Amino acid sequence: MALYDRADSHNAYAEDSLLHESELVGFVKTTYKFFAGSLLLATIGALLGLMNFQAVVQYKWVFFIAEIAAFFGLMFSKSKPGLNLFMLFAFTSLSGVTLVPLLGMVIAKAGLGAVWQALGMTTIVFGLMSVYALKTKNDLANMGKMLFIALIVVVVCSLINLFLGSPMFQVVIAGASAILFSLYIAYDTQNIVKGMYDSPIDAAVSLYLDFLNVFISILQIIGIFSDRDK
Repeated sequence: MALYDRADSHNAYAEDSLLHESELVGFVKTTYKFFAGSLLLATIGALLGLMNFQAVVQYKWVFFIAEIAAFFGLMFSKSKPGLNLFMLFAFTSLSGVTLVPLLGMVIAKAGLGAVWQALGMTTIVFGLMSVYALKTKNDLANMGKMLFIALIVVVVCSLINLFLGSPMFQVVIAGASAILFSLYIAYDTQNIVKGMYDSPIDAAVSLYLDFLNVFISILQIIGIFSDRDK
């Protein structure tokens, strides 16, 4: 009887494991669908913004405040299905619009090809760091505190440079930011496949912010060095 009970428990455990694995696969698929949708809507937002460049530049602070409001709306609607997805896509669409002034500057200095170059580099970085997160035997959760401290340092330095206006300091900040968010891609990817997020929405917005910040950092570096070449 004891052996029977043990086998029965083992079968129950195996069924639970398979169920958990199936749920996790579904979770990951949904996360990346939302992530892809976020990138698509951000692209549409950026294209519409570029088509109305003067209006976006004139009211850039309005769009920026709307983006921040959408982000906080997303944070407060985490547990509300439907609304949280709407807020995710509202936030990502607006983030594409607020990217327009930077895109316009880079296009003016280096041409449209520079934007595609930055996007291609970001995609490659995202792919490589994602593969690393899946293949490595290291537990990247240990990087969490270090990454958060580094993020605070980058934010503080960015605020300081708002007053200094130093192009070279901005290159250093952008370079550090690109490295930081590249590491965040690996960190968040591993957390996603381990089921560490509460919902696919949370996971998708984390990946989106990682991708966006690497892209912005590369754009800033290209823009600054293109300006120095003239």
